[in-house]
Amino acid sequence: MTDAGDPRLQPVHPVLDRILAGLVVAAAVAVVWLLASVTPDARGHGTHEQLGMRPCGWATELHRPCPTCGVTTAAAQVVHLHPLRAFVVQPFGATLALLGLFTALVASRSLVTGEPFVARLRRWPYGRIVVGLVVLLFASWGYLWLTWPR
Repeated sequence: MTDAGDPRLQPVHPVLDRILAGLVVAAAVAVVWLLASVTPDARGHGTHEQLGMRPCGWATELHRPCPTCGVTTAAAQVVHLHPLRAFVVQPFGATLALLGLFTALVASRSLVTGEPFVARLRRWPYGRIVVGLVVLLFASWGYLWLTWPR
C-alpha cells in the first residue's frame, strides 16, 4: 500500500483545518485565562480547589499524593511565568502545560501563515509522546511520594 492510499495522510479540507486550529487556540486561551485567575497553592497541590473542585481524596484521607496531585498547581505556575517552580511542584503537570502551549502556538502559526495545522500534527510521533508522558506521570508520582510532607 502506498502512502497516497493512507487515509491519515489525506489532506483535510482547508476550512475544517482552520476551524480545528481556531478551536485549539480558543481552548488554550480559555485554559490560560482560567489558570491565570488562580493563585498557585504554596503547598504544591490544591490549586484546583479555587476552581470549585473538591480536595484530593488521597491527600485528605491517605496523606499521600495521587498521581495527578499538583498538576493544576504546576500548570498555574507555568501560566504565571514560573516554569522552574512548576517542574519542582509536578514535572508531569509542567510538561503537560508546556505541551499544550506549544500546540496552541503551532495552531496560531497555522492560522497566521495558512500552513495546514492537521498535516503538521500528523507528523508528530504520538506513540513516543504518549509513552513519554505515561513514564513521566509515574516518575512524577514517585517524586511526589518522596517529597510529600509527612
